[in-house]
Amino acid sequence: MHVPMRRQQPGGAGSAAFTWSPAPVSPAALQKVWLFDLDDTLHDASHASMAELHVSMGRYIEHNLGLSKAESDALRGRYWRKYGATLLGLVRHHGVQSAHFLYHTHLLPGLEERVRGHGADIAALRRLKGRKYILTNAPAAYAQRVLDALGISHLFDGLLSIEDMHMFGDLRPKPDARMLRAVAVRLRVPPSRCVLVEDTLVHQKSARRVGMGTVWMQRWLPVGRHRPHRRPVYVDRRVGRLLDLL
Repeated sequence: MHVPMRRQQPGGAGSAAFTWSPAPVSPAALQKVWLFDLDDTLHDASHASMAELHVSMGRYIEHNLGLSKAESDALRGRYWRKYGATLLGLVRHHGVQSAHFLYHTHLLPGLEERVRGHGADIAALRRLKGRKYILTNAPAAYAQRVLDALGISHLFDGLLSIEDMHMFGDLRPKPDARMLRAVAVRLRVPPSRCVLVEDTLVHQKSARRVGMGTVWMQRWLPVGRHRPHRRPVYVDRRVGRLLDLL
């Protein structure tokens, strides 16, 4: 799993084999690790990309599987409910290549002009202590375009996109708990030092299962998105602005 972005990746030194001396612990291993979702967490994806993605994914399925629009919509809904991501169903049942699907559905002309974040959230990111990573089910090229449009790429230590979420030969994006454990291993920290900041509750439920902290970000939740009256037990905090993380 690669973590491409700005700085050299921090790591911890390990003890030599068959010795009794304790392994030194790197300062990076003691820091809190923030895992930020991208869409509807750091920017208003409903304004920037969701409508266009809905259209492009539908057209992709219609063209490549030879389905009508109604059939395509039904298939997408069924796979979303079953797998948490339409792409997983297309890969498993129709032989769709994930890279081909992601490229053609995320071309999104004019994306940068539609991206909008919140200045106070960006200021809070600058002040937030600890290591910060993007963890998104979106493809890397799309995520990088959004981060560049927001002007915040330099605030993160790495980008973990859907291309990095392969395990045992299969694609396993959020909310796969095994993938989340693997992320902690890759970043050389126990899951208990990680906090997932995310707008999607089912992803937070998996994060809690592996021992991560959870923050439910609600600033950009689309109108109509289900909002429980009470904070779910697997959510540590619900916030409407990143400033509250400080």
